[in-house]
Amino acid sequence: MRHKVAGWKLGRNTAHRRSLLRNLVTSLILEERIETTVPKAKAMRPNVEKMITLGKRGDLAARRRAAAYLMTSDAVDKLFDTIGPRFGDRNGGYLRIVRSGWQKGDGAEKAFIELLGSEKVLDEKRQKRSEARAKRVAETKKAMEEAEAQAKAEGGAEPAAGGESKE
Repeated sequence: MRHKVAGWKLGRNTAHRRSLLRNLVTSLILEERIETTVPKAKAMRPNVEKMITLGKRGDLAARRRAAAYLMTSDAVDKLFDTIGPRFGDRNGGYLRIVRSGWQKGDGAEKAFIELLGSEKVLDEKRQKRSEARAKRVAETKKAMEEAEAQAKAEGGAEPAAGGESKE
């Protein structure tokens, strides 16, 4: 029995579990919303809360502690420049875990874990992505029309591509 034993083992040894949680926390800070299993989301919550608290402190010692835990310097910069100030007046409860269904392979319960207030950022990302997609579609359409016009122009003087002339 595991009476009064805190934490989650997640079916991994200590080094693998620590690495997994560090990667998840780094990804959450960079992306502001990730999908994972419910036990992993619950296991990473205290680590994310501690990182955001360090980001709110904002001093050099806090930055060094966060840099020692997080995997990339981009995550450290984002934590201290945008996420820390966003939660400046809030005492804990920076995350939301939303259950989203079951994993196809093993039936594990999935969940989205996201920072509060990330809806605006995620909407901006979606908007930017849709604009880029629309721009790509327009460029492709324009290129196809130009190719068609060029083929018609060449089609009057030469036989159709693929067909050989008997000269």
